[in-house]
Amino acid sequence: MNNKKNLKMKPVGSEYMEQYNALLRYVFQVTEQELSSIGWQEREIIRAKFPTMEKADVIGWFDNDTLVSQVAVYPMHARIFGQTYAMGGLTGVGTYPEYSNMGLMHKLLEQALKNMKEKGQDICYLYPYSIPYYRRKGWELISDKISYEIKDYQLPKNRQVPGDVRRVKTESDELKETYERYAMRTHGAILRDDLAWNEYWLWDSDDIMAAIYYNEKNEPDGYVIYWIANEVFHIKDMIFINEDARTGLWNFVAAHFSMINQVEGDTYTDEPLAFLLEDAGIKEVISPYYMGRIVDFVSFIEKYPFKPSVLDREWKFKLIDPIMECNQGYFYLTISREGHGQVMRIMEKCEDTIDIQTMTTMLMGYKRPEYLAKIGRIQAAEWTIDMLEDAIEQQTPYISDYF
Repeated sequence: MNNKKNLKMKPVGSEYMEQYNALLRYVFQVTEQELSSIGWQEREIIRAKFPTMEKADVIGWFDNDTLVSQVAVYPMHARIFGQTYAMGGLTGVGTYPEYSNMGLMHKLLEQALKNMKEKGQDICYLYPYSIPYYRRKGWELISDKISYEIKDYQLPKNRQVPGDVRRVKTESDELKETYERYAMRTHGAILRDDLAWNEYWLWDSDDIMAAIYYNEKNEPDGYVIYWIANEVFHIKDMIFINEDARTGLWNFVAAHFSMINQVEGDTYTDEPLAFLLEDAGIKEVISPYYMGRIVDFVSFIEKYPFKPSVLDREWKFKLIDPIMECNQGYFYLTISREGHGQVMRIMEKCEDTIDIQTMTTMLMGYKRPEYLAKIGRIQAAEWTIDMLEDAIEQQTPYISDYF
């Protein structure tokens, strides 16, 4: 028996879609029973995935003509403190067990990051199957998911608002317009194109529903996406751009009082729901959610909006990156009074040190410089930490499911 492997890394074309899908199903243990429960058959899944995969950058390792390890990067855009960044959405990560511990995935991630840099995708998002693994590769936590359970008697009482809520079809343009209005104003949010929306809905059942809150000018200020099963009102997502929209949407949920005995849902903001309810004794569970990674530090800083100040600011430091050579070495960051940043590579050695993981979570506003210094993730003088505190906004990114 010949056990010799003939491994080669190359792009994964559409002719390998069935192998791509089979590897995903094996890695994530998706069974026929699970597919049948939501009405999908194997061929339907492949057809549904095909348009998105045509647009994605998919690379893999092949043993002869058999796909054995793979990653996919979707070209997307994300809002970061009011700026639109090209973002690579990393997904489809998997390796068959008999090919593990051979360094295949490390090389795939390295190539994927190089491809992102060439495409101008300065940041990458992913949903991690292993937080420690991706931390070792340069990613870090940047968002949370808050899961909650609310009993029917804990639902907020109806409060008058100037707008109204209307149920809409999930494929409606109004729903997309509502999300677009929200995402453009929301730090961390992904700007969804048609393919991203396709991924967003891919695994939902036909019972999913949506309702939009319209303000007094008939503008969509928020929505709730939901389904009802076994007397439970399940909220897939609720977004709103003002307090009237939040109140109006919860009025709509509470109007189902006679049909349900509980509300269960997820929210992706940094604001726990309990404080906003009259009966705050609800169950909430906060879990780490998406991870992020700066792909090209110099390019990322050129677009990044620091907070304005009465003084110019500067920082010399050593940046550590386990994969990307462009992010390794000594750098000099200057921040103008208007908040414009510029960074250049220098030969001068510096005592201040930070790695790309910590830089990412700090610049994304998920963790503060002072806290990161306290736990040893930044080595810098106290005045430098004070400067960074003054220069960087604090706001946990909103990142909801998108693939």
